[in-house]
Amino acid sequence: MFEIRVICVPDDADRVSRALAAAFDTGPARQYPIRDGKRTRLYFTADHQSDTPESE
Repeated sequence: MFEIRVICVPDDADRVSRALAAAFDTGPARQYPIRDGKRTRLYFTADHQSDTPESE
């Protein structure tokens, strides 16, 4: 497991979240504003996606 931090404009937050979720197994993003008031920080807990589908 690892952490991913992304700094982006708020309008891009959903797009970034979807792209990371497609590439990694991620939890929900934790979102915090940056002091400049124009950007946001997104933190994701992530893991590599499994190569094989999990059996149910």
